[in-house]
Amino acid sequence: MSASEPVKKITQIAAQAVADKLGTDIIAIDMTEQMVLSEVFLIASAANERQVDAIADEVFKKMAEIGEKPIRKEGKGAWVLLDYSDLVVHIQTLELRGYYMLDRLWNDCPRIPLTITLGE
Repeated sequence: MSASEPVKKITQIAAQAVADKLGTDIIAIDMTEQMVLSEVFLIASAANERQVDAIADEVFKKMAEIGEKPIRKEGKGAWVLLDYSDLVVHIQTLELRGYYMLDRLWNDCPRIPLTITLGE
């Protein structure tokens, strides 16, 4: 089983919001075989804490525009997590991303291809 099309669609919207605020190393991990509660983890890096917050605000805004509200938001500064139930967005500074290595932790899970337009 893989992530559902509606979840892939909102993942794309969230990923584009990250890119619009210059987030880097954006990856989407299909968690359907590993987790019961979430289908996709979207992980992105930011240069500093201010950028983490700006990216989180943009994701929140773009998701709200399509009627998606997070069931929970955790963190501020170096790591922000936005939980949309089937999609969990992790935005981390480069330092924390390197330390926690979520990508590596879930390395055996398939990646979901993202189509991101730069300069929007």
